[in-house]
Amino acid sequence: MHPYISCLFSLAVKPEELPEFKALISKIVAATQQEPGTLIYEYSVNEDNSTVHILERYNVDSVVSHVDITFAPFGERFLELCTVTGLVVYGTPDAEIRKRLDPFGAVYMTPFDGFSR
Repeated sequence: MHPYISCLFSLAVKPEELPEFKALISKIVAATQQEPGTLIYEYSVNEDNSTVHILERYNVDSVVSHVDITFAPFGERFLELCTVTGLVVYGTPDAEIRKRLDPFGAVYMTPFDGFSR
């Protein structure tokens, strides 16, 4: 099993709702920052403020707790303010992780060569 799970989410956000979305994200980031197994958790937006990407990397044993405990209190409002348009998952997630990511339309990419520093 690969020791890390990386995710790249693509989100559609209405530009007029971006300020409220950013305020919510600030709370989610603060909560996620307390998770020792979260290695990368970054939000980026395109020039016209309509597309947001989330780049995430977790120790493999931290994904489920992020979704079930940290993100859960924010999930409903998050999904009211954006639409998940894509999710690419890198690594070798087990069935429990896939159960959390499948509802977002996850595409799984299995590593076969390379390294991380």
